[in-house]
Amino acid sequence: MDLEKISQNVAELARQAGAFIREEGATFNRDKVEQKGFNDLVSYVDKGAEELIVRGLSKILPHAGFITEEGTKTDSGKELTWIVDPLDGTTNFVHGIPVYAVSIALANRNEILVGVVYEINLDECFVAYKGSVSTCNGRPIGVSKSVHLGNSLVATGFPYDAGGKTDKYLDLLKFFLQNSHGLRRLGSAAVDLCYVACGRVEGYLEYNLQSYDVAAGTLIVQQAGGKVTDLKGGSDFIFGRQILASNGKVHKELLDAVHEHFAF
Repeated sequence: MDLEKISQNVAELARQAGAFIREEGATFNRDKVEQKGFNDLVSYVDKGAEELIVRGLSKILPHAGFITEEGTKTDSGKELTWIVDPLDGTTNFVHGIPVYAVSIALANRNEILVGVVYEINLDECFVAYKGSVSTCNGRPIGVSKSVHLGNSLVATGFPYDAGGKTDKYLDLLKFFLQNSHGLRRLGSAAVDLCYVACGRVEGYLEYNLQSYDVAAGTLIVQQAGGKVTDLKGGSDFIFGRQILASNGKVHKELLDAVHEHFAF
């Protein structure tokens, strides 16, 4: 299987979906937004982009299964599976905040083989495949060289369903506010991960996520020299609904803080 060629085709498809989202965003009507759950929004733009992506991916690998956020096509029982978030950062898109992306990954069971994230507003396409370096618009990228949390910027997200852990999570975020360069909540897990990969932030953590939020970005971080675990330090970060990604050098400090302030 030619992963390099597949990644190139997926990147082109992600850009096509991004062009559709950008065009629709110019005249978007917020009245057409649906609510899947509390603060969990979806629009016809998400659904249209996903249909476009699924059609394209079905041509690239006709026998692969799908995990898709909006349920356009779901068949996760196959050896190869596409994991698709057509618009990661829907709430930002709906409110006109320019941080949202297309995220597409190809998985062999629990192993990610290809990861593509296209951030639409800055026209940045992040790509990695197994054995490659990570790139942004074709240029190699790498994680930050910072070695201490005190010199690091940390990204996070606020889960829709805190699962009764809101106070503990706020304690953890307070620690990072007091012991780092600061916190950023961008509103797109896929973008957060890519920003770890290209050295804009040193770490990113969040919980109550889905596989389509993180699958592509995790490979991009790893192939850029970073480290990804779950919040316990283990390897269940694709389907385990929790993630900690870093440049590797500050990972232990981040993990120690999680264990101290946000124990499971």
